[in-house]
Amino acid sequence: MSPTTAKEGSLIPVKAGIGLRFQHHQAVLDTHPAVSWMEVHTENYMGGGSPLRYLDLIRQERPISLHGVGLSLGSAEGLDVEHLKRIQMVAERIAPGMMSEHLAWNVVDGAYLPDLLPLPMTEEALDVVCRHVDQTQSFLKRRFFIENPSTYVQFKHSTIPEWEFIAAVAARTGCGILCDVNNIYVSAQNHGWDAVRYLAALPAEAIGEIHLAGHSVRNLPNGRTIRIDDHGSKVCDEVWSLYRAAIQRFGAVPTLIEWDNDVPPLDVLLAEATRAQAILDEAAEDGNADAA
Repeated sequence: MSPTTAKEGSLIPVKAGIGLRFQHHQAVLDTHPAVSWMEVHTENYMGGGSPLRYLDLIRQERPISLHGVGLSLGSAEGLDVEHLKRIQMVAERIAPGMMSEHLAWNVVDGAYLPDLLPLPMTEEALDVVCRHVDQTQSFLKRRFFIENPSTYVQFKHSTIPEWEFIAAVAARTGCGILCDVNNIYVSAQNHGWDAVRYLAALPAEAIGEIHLAGHSVRNLPNGRTIRIDDHGSKVCDEVWSLYRAAIQRFGAVPTLIEWDNDVPPLDVLLAEATRAQAILDEAAEDGNADAA
């Protein structure tokens, strides 16, 4: 398949892909699934060994995107340069079609915390993130993409709406945006935001990838509910609907199915990717009809 490339800084085809997890390494090599691209968590391949050998083989058949979870772009104490070097080593070996990281922080005093923690949406935090994105792009010598978070709390002293914060980072640094539609839905439900308004505020020209995943709903003692971005189930109907709105807003964009907990057989992920591909195909047909 000859890939149609996405936005600047990406060589990922404008198709639906899946997140590659260790459970599916052998199945992918055995079955050669007809999926156009895959994404992996960069940190899972920093230790070498069999995971990296599997990835060497898998990337020979399709483009790979590297998605980081430990760079901690929001850390006030600065980036861990040694971690950046480890990212660079994986990138040099894998030659990824795209690289991305979360808009979050998870490092303090050299200790890595097991979660992606939210930032206060302030001018000071914006300066920190932009400085770190600039540093990352300069170090890696390529355009980088940042992913919007899923959040469960808000800071009282935040002064910038999250969607404006992310748009400002892209405008100031030239980075791209990885739009996680499930994260937008989860955060909107948790905080009472308008998810469609969130999408409308993001610069379409900066969107280089979309993530889709499942989430869970938990009941709180006060009678309220909270949605948790746990990547442990199929994409729900409401997120599929929001995805359609995103494609209408941004046009066709490489779209990834993520699944990290209770990982199912490979065929389940492929079926979800097929559903996303159908929506991308519809958008392409509509675009061709409008141009006719």
